[in-house]
Amino acid sequence: MISKLSSLFVRTLRDDPADAEVPSHRWLVRAGYIRRAAPGVYSWLPLGLKVLQKVEAIVREEMEAIGAQEVRFPALLPREPYELSNRWTEYGDNLFRVVDRKGADMLLGPTHEEMFTLMVKDLYNSYKDLPLSLFQIQTKYRDEARPRAGLLRGREFVMKDSYSFDIDEAGLDASYQAHRQAYQRIFERLGLDFVIVSAMAGAMGGSKSEEFLAIAENGEDTFVRSPGGYAANVEAVRIAPPAALPIADAPAMAVVDTPDAGSIVAVVEILNRDVPKADGEWTGADTLKNVLFKVTDPDGTSRALAVGLPGDREVDVKRLEAALEPSVAEVFTAEDFAKYPDLVVGFISPVSLDGTRVLGKESATKIEYLVDPRVVEGTYWATGANEKDKHLTGVTAGRDFTADGVLDVADVREGDPAPDGSGGLTLARGMEMGHIFQLGRKYAEALGLKVLDQNGKLVTVTMGSYGVGVSRAVAAVAEATCDDKGLSWPLALAPYQVQILATGKDEAIFATAEEIAEALSDKGLDVLYDDRKASPGVKFADSEIMGMPLVLVVGRGLADGVVELRVRATGEKREIPVGDAVAELLAAAGR
Repeated sequence: MISKLSSLFVRTLRDDPADAEVPSHRWLVRAGYIRRAAPGVYSWLPLGLKVLQKVEAIVREEMEAIGAQEVRFPALLPREPYELSNRWTEYGDNLFRVVDRKGADMLLGPTHEEMFTLMVKDLYNSYKDLPLSLFQIQTKYRDEARPRAGLLRGREFVMKDSYSFDIDEAGLDASYQAHRQAYQRIFERLGLDFVIVSAMAGAMGGSKSEEFLAIAENGEDTFVRSPGGYAANVEAVRIAPPAALPIADAPAMAVVDTPDAGSIVAVVEILNRDVPKADGEWTGADTLKNVLFKVTDPDGTSRALAVGLPGDREVDVKRLEAALEPSVAEVFTAEDFAKYPDLVVGFISPVSLDGTRVLGKESATKIEYLVDPRVVEGTYWATGANEKDKHLTGVTAGRDFTADGVLDVADVREGDPAPDGSGGLTLARGMEMGHIFQLGRKYAEALGLKVLDQNGKLVTVTMGSYGVGVSRAVAAVAEATCDDKGLSWPLALAPYQVQILATGKDEAIFATAEEIAEALSDKGLDVLYDDRKASPGVKFADSEIMGMPLVLVVGRGLADGVVELRVRATGEKREIPVGDAVAELLAAAGR
């Protein structure tokens, strides 16, 4: 197929869009692939749509290769199924909600577990019908609080979601592995450098969850890896707690005056000055700080939560959000503290000098108290005394306070011990490209999906859920391959494998360029022919920004019987005889 640039619906831009935060966003807009319609909402122009469709084709081929069958659900959905699964509430403000003219509540689909479950329930009723895998490639809608980075975090996006239905756990394991392997093939074909990491199931639920992350400096996700092969999204990292210590060996609790100690650093300085340790200096890791949060549940009710963690660590907000999902948490404000007069800001403690608990289940203030996994029985700490200008030393877990539970949300740092014991963790950034879940029976139970087993007994079907960000993949590939001149597509995804530039005014140049374009098209290549009466500089600049993998320049060299072949990804340029151009391009395109 040949497209002529003079009639292609495209305009390149010389300036970056004002809201562009990452290179892929900047170049996709400037090269005329997408246009912003609203915050987090983009229109696809012909060049961009061609890339999107090629990604879709790869995803579709690999899904069909594992026996999954394609369906298509509406994007406009009724409220009732999401009420049954409780996600009408759990999704909170992320859900686009609409009301039809008759007053019925509806929504724009963020994901379709409920609809797939009900469809299978409607049509299947026997174990003989299973296993079954269904998928769709469809637009989804989520009301992101801060859409950013173009296609990487939008409010409308194209996603492939698939679902497996099995009679038992063994079947689910097999379906999960089939999808996992299909995803590996998809991302290999897209040319992405990716890693598979353990992840949080979150509001989706289920017993197992893994993410496929494209390794990228501008990625929104942080993940960790260990020398032994452990890999996890930072939100899913679970540190190995230390062994408990004998409480009898802990020192007695003592009060220390800490005037004007408004930070951990100040507390440590006072302790080293006034209460020297026999086994070395005090550090922030010897202190226990207690951070207060207001947690708001999906139904709108709020509660207080205190998190105790070593003073040299900070609460990682993303880890906290993942742990509490679908609830959200905000750090206590002065207004929040005013509701709890027993708490002395800056000196909060799990114990108090008069022996009355101020945090935890026995507390009159009724504040839930969860601690970092490092705070195990027998460990002793310096912490607030819940009295102004006073701290306590020797505060021992299991003797002086008992937490209500454990919450692993402290920041994870380079070099932290890996949970598998193989050495220190390394941190890197990535973009989420795919996410797979073993849902189990959460949605099947909520929606009544049961079939008759071999014994004629009704059993609940077990499910898996598997998503690929199709439009996001376009941005991820662009991010991984672009340079300071523009886009640079791999052959498998480029809108056109070859771009031919006719540079000059001689009619023979244009005739030869068109002749080569037609020959390449006849051999099955997609060709973009720049037939415009524009200057060579404009044509070269547009070619670089659009990023077709192979570029043939037909210009002044034609008088000497040569044309120039350019490889966009490497910058290679070489002259070839005009008679060899078609063969050379076919070979370069792998034909």
